[in-house]
Amino acid sequence: MPHPDTGWATCRNRATTVSPHMKVSAKRLPKIVVPKVVIVGRPNVGKSTLFNWIAEKRIAIEDPTAGVTRDRLVQRVEIEGRVFDLIDTGGMGFDDPDGLTAQIDAQIESGLTEAALILFVVDVRSGLLPADREVARRVRRTSTPVVLVANKADDQKFDVHAHDFDELGIGPPLVVSVRQNRNREDLVQSIVEHLPEAWPDELEGAGLPEMKLTIVGRRNVGKSTFVNALAHEERVITSPVAGTTRDSVDVRFEVDGHSFLAIDTPGLRRAKSRKSDIDFYSTHRAQRSIRRADVVLLFFDASEPIGKVDKQLADAVADGSKPVVLVVNKWDLYAGGVKQKEWVEYLRETFRTMPWAPVEFVTATSARNVKAVVDTAQRLFRQSRSRVPTAKLNTILRSAIAANQPPPDTRGRPVRIYYATQVEVAPPTIVLSTSAAKSVSEPYKRYLLAALRKQTPFREVPIKLFVRGRTKEEAAVGD
Repeated sequence: MPHPDTGWATCRNRATTVSPHMKVSAKRLPKIVVPKVVIVGRPNVGKSTLFNWIAEKRIAIEDPTAGVTRDRLVQRVEIEGRVFDLIDTGGMGFDDPDGLTAQIDAQIESGLTEAALILFVVDVRSGLLPADREVARRVRRTSTPVVLVANKADDQKFDVHAHDFDELGIGPPLVVSVRQNRNREDLVQSIVEHLPEAWPDELEGAGLPEMKLTIVGRRNVGKSTFVNALAHEERVITSPVAGTTRDSVDVRFEVDGHSFLAIDTPGLRRAKSRKSDIDFYSTHRAQRSIRRADVVLLFFDASEPIGKVDKQLADAVADGSKPVVLVVNKWDLYAGGVKQKEWVEYLRETFRTMPWAPVEFVTATSARNVKAVVDTAQRLFRQSRSRVPTAKLNTILRSAIAANQPPPDTRGRPVRIYYATQVEVAPPTIVLSTSAAKSVSEPYKRYLLAALRKQTPFREVPIKLFVRGRTKEEAAVGD
């Protein structure tokens, strides 16, 4: 078994980009086209706040620090029977201190290229600035319908200043205030009116079930590179700069005709290293993305030992009872001579509470084994949503009890287990009816879980087990 202090190869961080020659063995089927409404503007005009306001969810990080948003953030929205993807972008013209200006601008340009409608946001209190003129120049170049949104009109006295932007030639500004919740309905109505004609069965097509894959891990383990491999494009920014990804980014992709949603998350840092509001928000977004997940991909760097942050993430996944694939990335860079079997043993020894979790080895930069990870996640997705008939559960239960009787209660009386039934899926949740719930010991619950896992479809996913007595007393255990 590898040890953090011995036998570990070291490697220099390097920029991770997706090769144009990358091949993922997936059928490239025509995708359902959902209109995209793209929010653009210079830094600090309130684009992310507006994004959250329209979506009615706190998705994008709202912070007065310029340049917080880097990647394109996407939220699927349904309003008045229309479905569209709302997209937030970084501030145009911002000089990123980490040297990511070109990558951020490329994300903005991609958003403009695919937009069915552009929301051009300006700050009515700051007035017309040269940076707004530059945004207008780029927007006009697209020939895409544009709605000019004059934000931060927290008081009606600012409304008259909105006409300062008339000279941009975009059209009359729509005055709003996110803070005061002013004119949201007018903005929403304008968006719906500017959308292209609805395609047949729009709601049905947009509502197809999607498996949500949340990718988590500490900084620089290659999460964003993996997402780009799934999407077959530079969908999220990758670089050797730690903390490049700040928001959780939703990316839709298709494999073998099935639609998926990959959620790229910020790399987490140890609590004592979180020094800014952005670190706090990033951590919160990553934790929330775990709760959203159908399956979690927990990433590790093959050239680095498992650390405290990895263990904290594993605990968060376990607390949420989420199916998880342990993904060892950068396998091509690992020169320590440790075989995959030894890495698996190392993971099993470290994460003893999830011995059922499958392990995959990938090289995200070349998309090696990326498809295998998706296939494994699909398998867990199906397992977590399976139902076992009550009759079969009770056959398994009787066999387990016959082989190993539950210990007696504190008074020496036998504990009777009457029956088991599955009450929920995702995660599979099983209720045991007993004569004395509190007398069913934790080791015996684990024994029953092992028996259930061996003979049900739930072999690689967590199971929740609730034990109920004759009264309202109840004990619970999950793994």
